[in-house]
Amino acid sequence: MVKLYHLTRNKIVFLLAAMVLMAGCAGTQHVSKQVELKSHFLGPKIVSMLKEGGDDQAGLIYINSRAKWARYNKLIVKPVTVWKDKGTQDVSPEDLQRLADDLWSKIRQEMGKDYQIVHAGGPGTMRFEGAITEAEASNAVMDTVTSLIPQTRMLTGLKGLVAGGKPGFVGAASIEMKITDAQTGDLLAAAIDRRAGTKNLAGMTNEWGDIEDAYTYWAQKMRWRACELRAGKRETPTCEKIKPKA
Repeated sequence: MVKLYHLTRNKIVFLLAAMVLMAGCAGTQHVSKQVELKSHFLGPKIVSMLKEGGDDQAGLIYINSRAKWARYNKLIVKPVTVWKDKGTQDVSPEDLQRLADDLWSKIRQEMGKDYQIVHAGGPGTMRFEGAITEAEASNAVMDTVTSLIPQTRMLTGLKGLVAGGKPGFVGAASIEMKITDAQTGDLLAAAIDRRAGTKNLAGMTNEWGDIEDAYTYWAQKMRWRACELRAGKRETPTCEKIKPKA
C-alpha cells in the first residue's frame, strides 16, 4: 500500500492515459432497488402507488395504464426543487441551486427534442415536477486514485459499500419526479431513483461529475420512456436508438 504514494509523475500520467483509452461510456450506475422513502416530495398517496421497477426502470415507479400518451405533444418543466435532508444538508445553497438548475436544463433539453416546451397548461400538455433528495459529491482525488490503480480499491473496502451498495469515494444522487396532465391534474407517471458513480475515469476531476452524469442519464431516460409510452405496443427503431446506456 505504501507504494501508492511513491508513484512517479510519469507513471501516473501513463496510467491515466491507459485508463482513458479503456474507460467505458457509463459514468453512473443504478445502486439499489430499495430506495429510501422519506422526504416525500411526492406525498404519501403517490408513494403508496409506487412499485419496484424492473429492468431499465427507476427503483420505484408508477405508470398510469389508462393514460393516452400519444395525445401529448407539449411539456411544462417546472423548476426542480431541493429537499433538505441528510442527503443534501452538507451541500452549500449555491451548489444545490446549480445542481437543481442543471437537472432542469437537461430535462428541458432532452424532452424538447420531441415535445414543445411551454409555460402554460392546455390540451395535449404534460407537466413535469421533480425534486433532488440527495446530492453527495465524490472525493475527486481519491476516486481518481482508486480508479487508476485497482489495488487501492481495498481502501473502498475499508469504508464499505454505503447506502444501497454505492462504491466508496464516488458521488450519488437521488430524485423524485412526477408527470401530470397539465389541464386535468391527473397523474400520468411517478418515480424515485438513485444512482451513484462508477470507477469510470470520466468526470473524476470534478467532485460533482457523478451527479451531473446521473442527471444526464435521467433526462435521456425520460425521453426514451416517453417515446416508448407514446408508441404503445408498437416497437419503433426511433425509441431504441435513443435508449441511454445504463
